Amino acid sequence: MAKRTKYAGEVTVSDVDQTITLKGWVQKRRNLGALIFVDLRDRSGIVQIVFKDDASKNLHDLAETLRNEYVIEVTGKVCKRANGEANERMKTGEIEIEVTDLKVLSTSKALPFNIEDHVDVKEDLKLKYRYLDLRRPEMQRAIMLRSKIKHVIHRFMDENGFIDIETPDLTKSTPEGARDFLVPSRTYNGNFWALPQSPQLFKQLLMSAGFDRYYQIARCFRDEDLRGDRQPEFTQVDIETSFLSEEEIMTIAEQLISTVLKEVINVDVKLPIERMGWNEAMDNYGSDKPDLRFDMKLINVEEVVSKTDFKVFSSALNNGGIVRALVAPKAGDKFSRKDIDSWGEYVKRFGAKGLAWLKVKDGELAGPVAKFMKPVTEELLKATEAEDDDLILFAADEKEVVYATLGYLRTFLGEKLGLIDHDQFRFVWITDWPMFHYSKEEDRYMAEHHPFTLPKEDTLEYLESDPSKVYAYAYDICLNGYELGGGSLRIHTREMQEKMFKALGFTAEDANERFGFLMNALDYGFPPHGGLAFGLDRFAMLLAKKNNIRDVIAFPKNSKGVEVLTDAPGEVEQAQLDELGLKVLKKMPSADLQKIENISVTDEVSLRRYQLNDAKEIQQLVEENRDNLAKFLPWATANDLAAEESFVKEAVASFDAGVSFDYVIEKNEKIVGTIDLHNIHKTNAEIGYWLAENHQHQGIMTMAVKKLVEALSPVLNLHRVVIKTDPSNVSSQKVALNAGFTLEGVQHGAVEQNGEFKDFQVYYYLIEGE
Repeated sequence: MAKRTKYAGEVTVSDVDQTITLKGWVQKRRNLGALIFVDLRDRSGIVQIVFKDDASKNLHDLAETLRNEYVIEVTGKVCKRANGEANERMKTGEIEIEVTDLKVLSTSKALPFNIEDHVDVKEDLKLKYRYLDLRRPEMQRAIMLRSKIKHVIHRFMDENGFIDIETPDLTKSTPEGARDFLVPSRTYNGNFWALPQSPQLFKQLLMSAGFDRYYQIARCFRDEDLRGDRQPEFTQVDIETSFLSEEEIMTIAEQLISTVLKEVINVDVKLPIERMGWNEAMDNYGSDKPDLRFDMKLINVEEVVSKTDFKVFSSALNNGGIVRALVAPKAGDKFSRKDIDSWGEYVKRFGAKGLAWLKVKDGELAGPVAKFMKPVTEELLKATEAEDDDLILFAADEKEVVYATLGYLRTFLGEKLGLIDHDQFRFVWITDWPMFHYSKEEDRYMAEHHPFTLPKEDTLEYLESDPSKVYAYAYDICLNGYELGGGSLRIHTREMQEKMFKALGFTAEDANERFGFLMNALDYGFPPHGGLAFGLDRFAMLLAKKNNIRDVIAFPKNSKGVEVLTDAPGEVEQAQLDELGLKVLKKMPSADLQKIENISVTDEVSLRRYQLNDAKEIQQLVEENRDNLAKFLPWATANDLAAEESFVKEAVASFDAGVSFDYVIEKNEKIVGTIDLHNIHKTNAEIGYWLAENHQHQGIMTMAVKKLVEALSPVLNLHRVVIKTDPSNVSSQKVALNAGFTLEGVQHGAVEQNGEFKDFQVYYYLIEGE
């Protein structure tokens, strides 16, 4: 092979008349007879190459065989394109390469999707063929941007006297917070390593060892529920220092951030970054990671509403709660009562009992609670500074509920109303954090950051009497509504660490069992120290302007924590389990598909697996019920027969492969809806369904769900089945409950639609087994 002269995207008019060699992939081929044009792509971009019939018949014939994603090597002369033929949309649009030599280095099968930006295919398909997905230009730009961020970080840290030190990936399990990933020990059967959730304790021990400026770009692991900006394994920029104050550490961190943004995306960050106390953030924005790209603050209206007879407000205040308002500018005519009622249903997940609201019309109040507010109309408008056509939303409850409710609605409405400048990067430090938060589930106080955070001296008197009043030397750096990272000063004496463990409910024995190595180190001259860490994945996601960290990770897990490319996690050989002294209690047998092709529900209703000729009838049913289905099934608005036929074909193939099980619901041999079992992994699966509007009643669907679980669970050896419902879909929620499912809670990022992640309520059904 000849040596590559340049990358495709780097050829310019300065190279005209030079002979160069390029290597890459065929992006597109256009055969005009005597001329064949090929777009040659590599990581730097695309350049047009030309094969002329009159130059070489053999070369021209070989070019005719080229297809998308063939890997080729070409040598040719750089020529300036003729007048009027330049392509201003291409970086290399002023030139083309007249090829004199072509070598086909490898061919390609038909592609599962096109190698181009904004390709519209299911995410799991892209993840299965991730090596193809990564060829797409937008993916290559994102991965290279991440690489550049790391390069700048390494150089900055080196120039500022930090030492890059690796810490163990196999260590002791010290459960406190997220679940550990455990690794069984072959040498010591019955004992387990844990993968690190962070290098927290080791970096503190490095301070004791005298390495006063440590950093590491570290791999970390947490076994927790996933969402759009979270993965089970992730990368964080980890920093620890000795003898520096809180302000000095924050200054170093923001100088690093400023350097990265300037060198990677040429954005200037004004320093120092704004500081905001935790209490101020919560009271003004309802969030400890406020998005400051728009205003719209929460407003204290307690003095005004206390003069009314509205029991919702008075009850909250009498019980020690708070009342806050949020004004959505010029939103009065943009949202219907039905829209606002759906928000009220949604915020119930935060503990809210509903949502009170008003609209301002010609200086008067309108809406469900207007009659209660009428006596204080003038005072309320003055307090909220609301104007005509504004929408006022209220929350009245415990502080945590009010903040969570209005904090969510503020972000939601900021996006809906177009108030957010997506080209802006707005940083803020959140400081003066509470040391603890009370967990109702655990019935105890838990560390807001971690148990090694240093409490502020002027609040220490409350450590035993009222931990809620203890504050910490802690600080988070936030960007555009995301927590980018966080840190704190650390405890550096045994006495204080013992007090902290006691406040958290640890016995002396338990603390010693988990953290004895740290306690021992505290006896040997431990220096004052502190640090922080920020997520590299999330940082890259925000700088690349992506909505999901999977777009800046080369080989990520999907939303269910599965690596689709390698089908991991997977089963292992029995010999491996024997060496580790482990026994797997359940193993999924192969499905006997014939047993489950048809399922009787009632004398009139049955489930039948999809058939290829069902497409037309299903599509017609969707068309007749489009308005109803569009509320819950976004695809219904764009459905057509070709798409339905493609879907049914895929469903039939999936059933045969035992991947997912799609059925039509028939009533008296007429299709009235569909139901399916999908997302099958190990002993878990998920159910989805819909009924046509003229057949909508919970009885049919409840029985269909029950029968589907009864029929498939023994064949597939299922242990857990879930249903995810939109919070506004009350009918679907009742189906889940009537079918014996239990509400588990809210899953963040359960379904991705139009690039956005929605929250869904999750109901689960456990099947008895071993």
